[in-house]
Amino acid sequence: MAYMSQENKKSKAPAIKAILKKYGLKGSLRVQHYSTLILTIKSGKIDFVSNFQDKTKREFNYQVNEYYIEETYTGVAAEALNELKDAMMEGNHNNSDIQTDYFDVGWYISIDIGKWDKPYVLEK
Repeated sequence: MAYMSQENKKSKAPAIKAILKKYGLKGSLRVQHYSTLILTIKSGKIDFVSNFQDKTKREFNYQVNEYYIEETYTGVAAEALNELKDAMMEGNHNNSDIQTDYFDVGWYISIDIGKWDKPYVLEK
């Protein structure tokens, strides 16, 4: 059963904050329903819109599909998101078997760029 505690979040926070600082991003971590670690990237120097494959989006708030980062983003955006994903997944396990409808993960993750009411702010 997926479980993410506040203590586990606090132990991961320094590594995640260091990656955010490395790429000039600002974000926040939270735990949702004791099962999901959520990182919301609020602002930063990475232009996610220009590094997003679908150029039709302009006001940017987006939930990243962590399984398809390379197919969705390019350049420094893909690099930063992959590093953040790796830091969030450190110590996690996935023993799921989809054929038998058995799901066993340590916890789920979600990376959000902006929020529905506060889009990502590109800093110059």
